[in-house]
Amino acid sequence: MAGQADWRGRRVLVTGGAGFLGSNLCHALAGLGARVTALDAMVPDGGASPRNLEGAGVLLVRGDIRDTELHSLCEGVDVLFNMAAQTSHMGGQKDPVADIAINAVAQVRLIGVMREVAPKATVVHASTRQFYGRPRSLPVDELHPVNPPDANGVSKWAGEQYWLLENRVHGRPVVSLRLTNCYGPRLRIKDARQTFLGIWIRRVLEGEPFEVWGGEQLRDLTYADDVTAAFLLAAERAAEPALAGQVFNIGGSPPTSLLELAQRLIAANDGQGSFVTKAFPADRAPIDIGSYAADDRAFRAATGWAPKVDLDEGLRRSLAWYRPRLADYL
Repeated sequence: MAGQADWRGRRVLVTGGAGFLGSNLCHALAGLGARVTALDAMVPDGGASPRNLEGAGVLLVRGDIRDTELHSLCEGVDVLFNMAAQTSHMGGQKDPVADIAINAVAQVRLIGVMREVAPKATVVHASTRQFYGRPRSLPVDELHPVNPPDANGVSKWAGEQYWLLENRVHGRPVVSLRLTNCYGPRLRIKDARQTFLGIWIRRVLEGEPFEVWGGEQLRDLTYADDVTAAFLLAAERAAEPALAGQVFNIGGSPPTSLLELAQRLIAANDGQGSFVTKAFPADRAPIDIGSYAADDRAFRAATGWAPKVDLDEGLRRSLAWYRPRLADYL
């Protein structure tokens, strides 16, 4: 499993490294002895926070992949974990030009620099289930048609495809992991910009009711530690024929309805908390994908990965992590 490879002294660049998933990855990599640089634009509306990297022992560089000087950051890098992205669905709808600039154009810029100064580096790209759109059937495997429901899905898909071209044309070891709803420590919880579960966690800890939109939709969720393990494994095995140039779905716990998830979150908080159900907001209904569950058997078969933290335990761990830190994340 992840961590068996020797990361000691390896040079690693994590774009989006102060964000939710990027920072969890940085902590793990530093713990394994890697020399880690985290690059992050620290956009106020994103999930990045300097607090996310406290105690990690990594170098944080504040910079935007759209315009920052990348050559010195990328030179000699052994592994790039590419987590930087504009992930807001509504943000992409409101400003698709900025969305494309981050998720597609800036990716091409980064690819060009990596080709110059780190041509042999492994790349693991953080991708999304989003561009499958409304599933035709469940669970969704990697052969499901791509049908993005919004502008953000289009730009994210384009960015992924540019990275996969690097494998096909230049032979670079590239693996793209298409993530579902991820949660855990260091998630943005001040609002719902990163995921609905963030604001749910905040409200539960504040003793305030949270809103469940719809409620029957199914979601599968992946705890942060399991996501980190998947990224480490992908990097360690990226040159193998079964992984190089491939996309993989990453799932987690068996799918649960939003209503059941709300009840399980309250149960994880020792039964404290309440919620109200509401109709899906009119501006979001057209881009909602309905129910989703990932078929991630391909990645499990290729690497031996499997999630270790079930949903109830993950919710308990998340609440326990935020309880003493709540003020820092609001």
